[in-house]
Amino acid sequence: MKQALAEAKKAFDADEVPVGAVIVCDNKIIARTHNFTERLTDFTAHAEMQAFTSASEYLGNKYLDKCILYVTLEPCTMCAGASFWTRIGKIVFGAADERRGFQRITETILHPSTEVIGGVLEEESKELIRAFFQQKRK
Repeated sequence: MKQALAEAKKAFDADEVPVGAVIVCDNKIIARTHNFTERLTDFTAHAEMQAFTSASEYLGNKYLDKCILYVTLEPCTMCAGASFWTRIGKIVFGAADERRGFQRITETILHPSTEVIGGVLEEESKELIRAFFQQKRK
């Protein structure tokens, strides 16, 4: 999770919403990235989406069922929907997204075999998001 937080700090420095993600497979980081929505002018370029693509390319496989996604913010419904198709084995996130997080919908959109753990490095993740938007409001 600390590596995902380091990616979120890169996003912060690049004036992107500071969300970072890494994907681990067999105890090895196979993808690391952050939000690129501003740089790529692409609203789908969330950290998770970038990580899914990178990990799939690395493995040469579209299924990530033996992998863990570490992400600093709870995935949105778009990213959760994409995670369904990847069959990601586990999602570990930092801060809950009370406005756009996937847990806000009433039915699950994750693959039935995906395990979810939230609140890992939650305060650090929240603080980075808070600082980013405070800076934007100045």
